[in-house]
Amino acid sequence: MNEEIKQRLQTKEIWQRGLFMLFFMFVYGFSNSLIICILFFQYATLIVTGKTNEFLLGFSQNLSIYIHQIINFLTFNSEQHPFPFSSWPNGRDAAGMIQDVSKND
Repeated sequence: MNEEIKQRLQTKEIWQRGLFMLFFMFVYGFSNSLIICILFFQYATLIVTGKTNEFLLGFSQNLSIYIHQIINFLTFNSEQHPFPFSSWPNGRDAAGMIQDVSKND
């Protein structure tokens, strides 16, 4: 059994996955901070103008899909590396992935 563990520790793929996981944990933390900034900005925009910023709505939808992709990668539910190793998510392409509950009412 110890020989099997030693062989796994010597494989390049395991160490690469670990480095990617460290990188995406940092990106995940930054993305969460960015979401908090967006929500405060959107709330302030709503107070000042009476409506939300349309550009930020689209960006935040794509960002939430991106965070979902990162979580899938970090929890071993996906082997696909999120952006920047693949394309940036497009909310229109993944409309079924995240549903806005208020639009279903």
